[in-house]
Amino acid sequence: MPHTASRYLAEGPRVGIRHFTQDDGPEFTARVRESTGLHRPWLFPPATAEAYTAYAQRLIDGQDRAGFLVCEKGGQGTAGSAGATAGPGEGIITGPDEGVITGADEGLIGGPDEGVITGADEGLIGGPDEGVITGADEGPGDGPRAGAIAGYININNIVRGAFQSGALGYGAFAHAAGRGLMREALGLVIEHAFGPMGLHRLEINVQPGNTASIALARSCGFRLEGYSPDMLHVDGAWRDHQRWALTAGTRTSG
Repeated sequence: MPHTASRYLAEGPRVGIRHFTQDDGPEFTARVRESTGLHRPWLFPPATAEAYTAYAQRLIDGQDRAGFLVCEKGGQGTAGSAGATAGPGEGIITGPDEGVITGADEGLIGGPDEGVITGADEGLIGGPDEGVITGADEGPGDGPRAGAIAGYININNIVRGAFQSGALGYGAFAHAAGRGLMREALGLVIEHAFGPMGLHRLEINVQPGNTASIALARSCGFRLEGYSPDMLHVDGAWRDHQRWALTAGTRTSG
């Protein structure tokens, strides 16, 4: 169902971000199924009603994670008007949340539960076709309407105290990939995390081959901090990851 701007936690020119609800299940899972070719082998977000219910409830109830849906503010962006091009690596997905739910948060992670998932939200996105879905192939069926879900961004493994840190996981849906929407949305989530949420540090863990996710992290100011062999269990195997990070201080000064 359409969502008005008043329901957004933050908004930019083309997208707004808001929390997950259980009512979003049918649209979210339909978009996941349409985007399988874009997401694999990096992401495995919930594609069934049952999986979505568990996934969303963890984000709704959890004190150690927060989930944000990326919604288009208008009907622009249908197959013929995708227009825009979005900076490096946009329709990709990367982030730690993937797996949390069945492996979808690979990118997501951090902390002891990182690998618990088998790679669904790995955080990244897209593999070789990451941004390839644009233009005419962009959208299935009717094209996006106002409030349509374009993707999601989750902050996982939130640790308070002296750390004040979280790990990002995100994914774009096929109809929104390559249009710059995720870059705009990630900027909104970063501002929300460093503002109202009071976090100091955000981390993105990305497989080296997920070039689109790496490009998105870099374009939003994240810096490469290191390399972690066999960091997360994704798609049936332990995968190496690069660690990208951003702090509130570097965001302000950058």
